[in-house]
Amino acid sequence: MDLIRGASKVPIREEDKTKSYYHFYERELVEVPKNKIEILQDMYGQPGAGLEIEDRNMIFEPGYLPDDFGGIRKLKAGGYVISNHTKFEGSTGEMLQWYFAWHPLDPFRYSIWDPYNHYGLELTEEDREKILNAPTLLKKCQGVDHVVLESLIPGTDPATLIIGFRDPVELGYDGAKIGTEACSFMVTANVQICAPDGNFPVVMLHMTRDVEGGCELRSRFWFGYQIENGKGVLKASEERIEKLLPALEALQEHNFFEFTQLADILPRLYAEEKDNW
Repeated sequence: MDLIRGASKVPIREEDKTKSYYHFYERELVEVPKNKIEILQDMYGQPGAGLEIEDRNMIFEPGYLPDDFGGIRKLKAGGYVISNHTKFEGSTGEMLQWYFAWHPLDPFRYSIWDPYNHYGLELTEEDREKILNAPTLLKKCQGVDHVVLESLIPGTDPATLIIGFRDPVELGYDGAKIGTEACSFMVTANVQICAPDGNFPVVMLHMTRDVEGGCELRSRFWFGYQIENGKGVLKASEERIEKLLPALEALQEHNFFEFTQLADILPRLYAEEKDNW
């Protein structure tokens, strides 16, 4: 099984070809690891074995959770959780925090991450100023909304996602763990996948631990949920969730593909662009 990349790379502007990071768009993409291809052949893990949204602070505990390394699992309260684990060789959590602060300032910076599926993103001028003026990389990734255009199902027309990045404490996480051995990078958001019959809710989490030789990214998407007043709330009916399972499966594939690519480019990208806001 080969991952679907899309028939061609996303369109870019002529001015993008003059940018110092254009060569990342032109690169040959790397293959997704074999173990992830195997997961895609049988995505659904044991029901009830996924990280429940109310237990999300378990992500800070040492070791690994039963669903850490990928797959889709039905949750006890309804809905599903998607997981992914990506080793970033030669990178640190700080470098990932930098990338999530840096890339929204130019839509093309989102496209170099995944040139086949990331069409770009938009920020309001207010959010742009927040990012530029925030005192830390962590703060640059909080309180801003990315309006993202990307193909969730590789090779198809792009969808619009509104990714509301927020302070993890606001979304019910233990802020004291961030910046420790337990967590070297963290972004979390309430996401809305825009659709003609109403936006679909997802809660997103990406975090890392620094390990020998790099860092390990651990991701979760709680499908059908939003966090309100610090608590995870199921906001979509089971009927609608089940109807959208093909999109859920595509999201797993997309996530495997995009983070394999980001892990490949991040050390060089950071070395070349870290001071170029």
